[in-house]
Amino acid sequence: MTIYRGAVLDTPESPFAGGKLRSSSDEGIVVRDGVIVARGPFAALRREHPDEDLVALDGGLLLPGFVDTHVHFPQVRVIGGIGLPLLDWLERRALPEEGRLADAAYAAQVAADFVSGLVTAGTTAAMVFGSHFPAAVEALFESAAAAGPRVTSGLVVSDRNLPAELLSSPGRAYEESVGLARRWHGTGRARYAVTPRFSLSSTDALLATCAAVLDDVPGAFVTSHVNENVEEIEQVKSLFRTDSYVATYDRHGLLGRHSVLAHNVHPGDDELETLAARGSSVAHCPTSNAALGSGLFPLARHLRHGVAVALGSDVGAGSGFSLLKEGLQAYFTQQQLGPDGYALTPAHLLHLATAAGAAALDLPDVGHLSVGQRFDAQWLRPAPGSTYDAALRNAAGPDDALGITFTLGTATDVAAVWIDGVAVR
Repeated sequence: MTIYRGAVLDTPESPFAGGKLRSSSDEGIVVRDGVIVARGPFAALRREHPDEDLVALDGGLLLPGFVDTHVHFPQVRVIGGIGLPLLDWLERRALPEEGRLADAAYAAQVAADFVSGLVTAGTTAAMVFGSHFPAAVEALFESAAAAGPRVTSGLVVSDRNLPAELLSSPGRAYEESVGLARRWHGTGRARYAVTPRFSLSSTDALLATCAAVLDDVPGAFVTSHVNENVEEIEQVKSLFRTDSYVATYDRHGLLGRHSVLAHNVHPGDDELETLAARGSSVAHCPTSNAALGSGLFPLARHLRHGVAVALGSDVGAGSGFSLLKEGLQAYFTQQQLGPDGYALTPAHLLHLATAAGAAALDLPDVGHLSVGQRFDAQWLRPAPGSTYDAALRNAAGPDDALGITFTLGTATDVAAVWIDGVAVR
């Protein structure tokens, strides 16, 4: 067993439902075989376990590992393409790079870059938008298995409105998807996600095929995009002759408790009602929405309708892997909405980046640092002499310290990361 000693913050109870930030300035956490078996004031725990190994986390904060509910593996090398709306950004930046992953050796290099980016940002679990090429998806799962993060991902499938090299057929999409799922779903920490890119690049026949894969892979997930950009939405409505983007997935049975749809910046009330009824989650990607000019996310409307929301980095349209940055941008977005926004506190931001994401990805034993949970955690320690260091040392209390962390902390401040109690950074 190992005892970890430090200042600990987490949100086991949702602040959106009245929960409070749980904090201790000198907490002990006892971990055995990757599981938290005891937690409490350090002095008392040390008396109970005088001979166990001690890891002293002096300075900084111990937080749960972040859970990213929407991030694109093939786009890590095109982060920073600013000045373009969604469809132009896809055409000029993302899709040409995604086509390069047909080269398996190149895909393996990108996968290594991607997984390293997750871990160094304190992310221990993620719903990952995969690649259009099976060998590239294999490379992603292999890299994740070697490095440690919990990855839910799959083959991205499309059969129209994309470059030819990224298109498939319903039959081929089924065979390749099921083949990958049989190899990886439930292997180690990997799980499979059925992944139609978005309805704009999918026919009804392809979405029906996605439903068939979902039926044939018990426990699989679904992830895609919805209601991100006004032009995109109008094109989807025209293609499917519908007034509801969400309905294009729902009509094929692709919405359920294991479904995570990214963005949903411009939903109708009927669409929110459908998502809530199905138990599906929305990945809010604030820096991507801002960078592409997609709009301001209506968090309050989602909450009023009972739609579960968590954070996604949306690399590469997003501005990096750090969910600290996403949390801060989420706060800014709600401030910009004025009376239509939701008054987020630091505890809300931490919850969105941790326990809310764990719930969306059906990971009940991660997301906070309670007894019985897996020890997926990160230690943020600011560089001595940095502005973050000065502000954190003078924080008025734990809420203030957490607000300072979301405002000033970066991936470079992540000093250590554990997954299942094993140090991966």
